[in-house]
Amino acid sequence: MRGHDRINTFIPDELILEMFRRLDSKPSRDACSLVCKRWLALERLSRTSLRICATGSPNLVVDLLAGRFRNVRTVHIDERLNISLPCQPPGRRRGTDIAGVSSVKLHCASEKNGSPDPGSDSCSLSDAGLTAIGEGFPKLEKLSLIWCSNVSSLGLISLAGKCRLLKSLDLQGCYVGDQSLAVVGQSCKQLEDLNLRAWCWEVIEVSGIAACAKITDTAMEAVGSHCKSLENLSLDAEFIHNKGVVAVAQGCPALKSMKLQCINVTDEALSAVGTSCPSLEVLALYSFQRFTDKGLSAIGNGCKKLKNLILSDCYFLSDNALESIATGCKELTHLEVNGCHNIGTMGLESIGKSCPRLTELALLYCQRIGNFALSEVGRGCQFLQALHLIGNTGIVAVGENCRSLTDLSLRFCDRVGDEALIAVARCSSLQYLNVSGCHQIGDAGLIAIARGCPQLSYLDVSVLQNLGDMAMAELGEGCPNLKDIVLSHCRQITDVGINHLVKHCTILASCHMVYCPGITSSGVATVVSGCPNIKKVLVEKCKVSSRTKRRAASVISYLCMDL
Repeated sequence: MRGHDRINTFIPDELILEMFRRLDSKPSRDACSLVCKRWLALERLSRTSLRICATGSPNLVVDLLAGRFRNVRTVHIDERLNISLPCQPPGRRRGTDIAGVSSVKLHCASEKNGSPDPGSDSCSLSDAGLTAIGEGFPKLEKLSLIWCSNVSSLGLISLAGKCRLLKSLDLQGCYVGDQSLAVVGQSCKQLEDLNLRAWCWEVIEVSGIAACAKITDTAMEAVGSHCKSLENLSLDAEFIHNKGVVAVAQGCPALKSMKLQCINVTDEALSAVGTSCPSLEVLALYSFQRFTDKGLSAIGNGCKKLKNLILSDCYFLSDNALESIATGCKELTHLEVNGCHNIGTMGLESIGKSCPRLTELALLYCQRIGNFALSEVGRGCQFLQALHLIGNTGIVAVGENCRSLTDLSLRFCDRVGDEALIAVARCSSLQYLNVSGCHQIGDAGLIAIARGCPQLSYLDVSVLQNLGDMAMAELGEGCPNLKDIVLSHCRQITDVGINHLVKHCTILASCHMVYCPGITSSGVATVVSGCPNIKKVLVEKCKVSSRTKRRAASVISYLCMDL
């Protein structure tokens, strides 16, 4: 600035920091940081989160960022990210090259130079990088390490000793073992969120032989003994038994969310959870093959605040398990039952009678659940907003009673026909509808939806052989908010129906229409030219004319590409 700098003279640091906090976009923050050196320094102080790619030269990046952003409280490092940062020309150096970024991605220098450089120039985040995080970000509260395969227990131990304020730790896909997790438990006593899913174990070189030090009950005992504030636990470990889960349940009474995929856990562990975790709100059990109705009955008796329950491939659960949940967990709002083949009509019927607050229900591959159960859900759960079914029926009662329904998925429900959709059409708030593969649905059902659900924004009617142009015309007139539509394998829809649809659905953003023999290049051109907001059109390559390709090549996707 020329002359007297009145802004920097009269505005205190606190006001400038508050201004940076109120900026809603990264480019705006970066632009303001270039005003002067003072603003650049203050902008660095205002940064509280960093997102770093774990491939490239992450150790070097962490060192650079740690010296510039001292107030960072959240660090997310993901080895799946891989976007290169523009290279700096030789001999030119600017102090703001890295200072203004909250998301830094670098490629490994060895890829350009042709030779790997050991140590700090590793192409993946290593223990040295974790040590730098611990030393550079002492205020760190949340750390995510996603698939950082070169990180071991040594690095995690070093970090845990320096970041004692850590509240959230995500080690998804990392190779760590009992020793490091025990230190985390002892050092990070404020830990509230721990994610150990996707097979966490440590690979150790012993005399040239790789040995696996897997996460066992020892680590969970340390967490249970020291992390009294733990609220969320996600655990996917083959070698965890009852002892480890019991230790966490008894030692962490504030636990609110538990997601487990532990094949060796039995009813004893779930009984401990039911007895010791009265605040539990979310419980997800995946592939549990050694527990029965007894374990879930303990959850129903003890976890009165349970709101979200997921049961996936739990083969030994029966109707009695759901009856226990329905009786004890009156606040249940979300229920997903996936592949639990012994759960049938009576179990779901009890949910419908006893859980009036249910807003989301998913029943996937549950062949024993019949129409009467869904009718009971429809009558008893009038606040239901989302319903997802595969291979099921009984929708009429849901449509007649659940007027708050916004999300309905009925994929390949062979016995669902127009009568069901006519009932669903009374749910005027419906926004998402997927009826792909429901062969008995025709024009009458979709016409009812078009006339009764004006807020519809997503529609999948693929593989409906009885659907024709009349339904498309009604959808165009009745659903002006439609943004995404899937018409693939609908053999009776022609260019005429597409013309009527596009005429009124002007905000349409995506349209899938592969294997629709009645739709020609003329229909494709109509979609491209008549929808100014169109972003994706999926169609066979032979149906795209040269003119359409020139006008909208960027939005057209082909089902098959030429070899």
